Amino acid sequence: MKLALLVSGASGMLLPRHLLSALARRDDVARVHLVVSKGASQVLFHELGRDRTGAEALVDAAELPAAARAKVVVHRDNELDAPISSGSYRLAGTLVLPCSSGTLGALATGAAATLLHRAGAVALKERWPLVLGFRETPLNLVQVENLRTMVWAGAIVAPPIPAFYLGGETLEQFLDAYALRLMDHLGLPGGDPALRWRGGTSGRQGTD
Repeated sequence: MKLALLVSGASGMLLPRHLLSALARRDDVARVHLVVSKGASQVLFHELGRDRTGAEALVDAAELPAAARAKVVVHRDNELDAPISSGSYRLAGTLVLPCSSGTLGALATGAAATLLHRAGAVALKERWPLVLGFRETPLNLVQVENLRTMVWAGAIVAPPIPAFYLGGETLEQFLDAYALRLMDHLGLPGGDPALRWRGGTSGRQGTD
């Protein structure tokens, strides 16, 4: 399975770092195409404190073993001739995480001046999963309308909202649960059953 992970310039760089680590370590994921926008590179530098910026810094932060690192293909955001800029290069899904308001607006209006925007547009036209981890709050009407447009166009809007029902208090558990839900939308099976809701104490408890 080949995927694209597109990182735009909203706060929350722990999210793509965690997801990249989870995806690249999976046996059923053969390739992760990674694009980090200029804005995301600046946020990444401030939030993760890496000496380097851009996609390479995110890969470093994911602390991948050699075999997993070899699956990650880094593209510059101005690399408009990258394979993922064309629908003839088949992907199983595309994720935008975090998805900024500006990136949402570009995708909703069909603008494709960068590789990140182009790869998102390709996912829409090819009808393969496009998952948006929209990371802005509170919402204004323009954002609501853009989100509505994207849902109508076939995208999946999955904001990084904590799974409070897990009862955990650690950020790591939230990141694990969120990554699991994103992978669900990409058709990637498995995951820790403890991160899934299994019903209340009054109902039947099971593992399925």
